[in-house]
Parts: sequence; C-alpha cells; structure tokens
Amino acid sequence: GQVFLAPDIAYINIGVHTEKPTAADAVAENKDQTQKVIDTLKGAGVDPKDISTTNFSIWSNTQYSPDGQPTGTNYVVDNTVSVTVRKLDGLGDLLDSAVASGANNINSIQFDVADKTAALKEARAAAVQDAKTQAQELADTAGVQLGDIQTISFYDTMPVPYANTFGKGGGGAVAEAAAVPIQPGQLTLTVTVSMTYEIK
Repeated sequence: GQVFLAPDIAYINIGVHTEKPTAADAVAENKDQTQKVIDTLKGAGVDPKDISTTNFSIWSNTQYSPDGQPTGTNYVVDNTVSVTVRKLDGLGDLLDSAVASGANNINSIQFDVADKTAALKEARAAAVQDAKTQAQELADTAGVQLGDIQTISFYDTMPVPYANTFGKGGGGAVAEAAAVPIQPGQLTLTVTVSMTYEIK
C-alpha cells in the first residue's frame, strides 16, 4: 500500500565561512556574521528551539605562490546551524534573508512530513485489502477456497528525507533579488503486508 505525502517541514544547514590572517580576527568576524544570520532567522519566525549549532571549526590554511612556495597562513572558521522550517511557503524568502544577512554556505535542504500517523494507517489498510484481493484471485485460479488467516506480518518503508542542494551565496548581494524558487515535491510512504491463509 502506498500513500503520497506533500512535505510540510524542511531541514536546512546554514553556515558562515570566514578566512582571516589571524585566528582571533576570523573568529570575531564569524561570530558577528553568524549572530546576524541567527537573528534574521528568528526575526523571520523560526522558533529558537528549531535552530541548533551542528558545526564550529577553526583550522589553518597555508597560502602558496604560483611556484608552490608558501606565502603565509590564513585561519578559517566555519559555523553551521541546522534549521527546522515549519512554514514551507516562505522558505525561498527565508533563504534569501539568510544569505543577505551573511550566510555564505547553504549546502542542503531536506524535506519531510512531520506527522505520518494517518498516512501509515491509510497505507496499511490499502496493503491489507490488496493482499486479500490477491489471495482470493490466486485461490479462484487454483480452484480452492480460502480458509482462516494463519499469519499477518507487515513492515513500513518510511520516506527518507531527501536533500536538494542549494548553492546560493554572497552575503548581501541578493537582497533585492526574487525569492529562491523551492519545490518540495512529494514523499512516498509504503507499507508491505504478507498474509498467509489456510486453504480448504
């Protein structure tokens, strides 16, 4: 049994990438930029509990001249937050606002369905009905009668949140651009039922 679901929730990783000659400068700039992004997300209606830091890293990046000789070292800071968006109709505007406020690394969008309870019930009912129909057709073709059901088993194939890459960046260069077009598509929830009948 299959049920097709329209996604109603999205998970996004939004990050700020900074490079500076010193670690202190890189951290300071990244901190300010990231805070602006978080403030923008909250201002757009994202609940603070739906924003969580998933990565903060600092490393050195040696610079080289065209002939391969080291010319200096930059320090790189990455700060990434995972954002749960519960209003998909404003997702494009939200992404634009995040970029305009300083985000320069948005690497994926995962769509999902928050509550699959009713869909699972519908898919199980459809799978049971399909199994009963197939069993009866087989019995009719074989010239036998179905008896009592001996066993029933099932398993759910839950839709895995799927990712769409999103490569927009620029930290303010898109402030007056149209909202990013986002198409959530659909998810498929599948339930497989196996029924064993006694044959008369």
